[in-house]
Amino acid sequence: MGDKAVMALAAALAVAVPALATAYAQARIGSAGAATVAEKPETAGTIIILEAIPETMVILGFVVAIMIIMGMA
Repeated sequence: MGDKAVMALAAALAVAVPALATAYAQARIGSAGAATVAEKPETAGTIIILEAIPETMVILGFVVAIMIIMGMA
């Protein structure tokens, strides 16, 4: 494999791995959050924030992928 292929694979993994981890975390948080809001509706705002926090991993992975690709040029 050439350098560009390895860098492209690294960029793909920089997005894919955090995306899988985020999906797992959001599934767990979402189901627990739904149960929590059903019992205590006043916690809805907190649950929404907790549901959004794992998404930052994907955003940071995307930034790393862009940095890797820019280094490829």
